[in-house]
Amino acid sequence: MKTKQKFKTRDLTMMAMLGAICCVLMHVDFPLPFMPPFMNFDLCGIVELIGGFAMGPLQAFCIIMIKILLKLATEGTSSAFTGEIQNVILSCAYVLPPVILYHRNKSRKTAIRGMALGSVICSILAIFTNLYLIIPFYMALMGQEMDYFIQMCAEVNPMVQNAFTFVILGVLPFNLIKCGINSVGALVLYKRLSPILHGNGTGAAKTENTKA
Repeated sequence: MKTKQKFKTRDLTMMAMLGAICCVLMHVDFPLPFMPPFMNFDLCGIVELIGGFAMGPLQAFCIIMIKILLKLATEGTSSAFTGEIQNVILSCAYVLPPVILYHRNKSRKTAIRGMALGSVICSILAIFTNLYLIIPFYMALMGQEMDYFIQMCAEVNPMVQNAFTFVILGVLPFNLIKCGINSVGALVLYKRLSPILHGNGTGAAKTENTKA
C-alpha cells in the first residue's frame, strides 16, 4: 500500500513538473519559413512523449491538460478558447498513440512506429481542425472572409492561393515537421532521462536500455 501511494504521489509531482515545463515551452515558440504566420513551432511534444513513455497514457493526457490550464492562467486566450481546444486535440492525437502502443510492448521499434502513427494522425486531424474549427471561428470573430485569410498566408508563401494549397503547403508539412522533430527529440532524450523519471538510478536504466 505504501509503495502504491508513493507511486501515485510521484506521478502527481512529475505530471505537475512536466506540465509546467510544457507551459514554458509554449512561450518559447517561433514560426517556420514559408508556413502560415499563425502556426508557431514549439517542443512541448518532446516533454509530453517522455512523460507518457515513463508513466502512461493517462498521465500524458494530464500533462497536456496541465500545460493548457497553466497557459490560460498565465496569459488567457486570444482565440476564444478554440486554439487551446485544438492544442489539446492535436497533442492527444500525436502523443497518445505511441504512448499506448509503447506500454503494450516496451521496445524502441514500438516507440518509433507509434510516433510515426501519431504524427500522421495529428497531421491529418490538423487539416480538419484548421479548416472547420480554428480558421472559420477566428474569421467570424474578426468579421473577415476566408479570402482574407488566404491572402494573409500568401504574403508568407505566394504559392498558397486557396484552401487546398493552404492545407498541402501549410498545415500538412508544418505538422509533419513539428511532429518529426519532437519525435527525434523524445527518442534521444527519453533513454537518458528514464532513470531520473523512474526515480531509480541503475535499475531503471538497465530496464529501459533493454526495452527501449
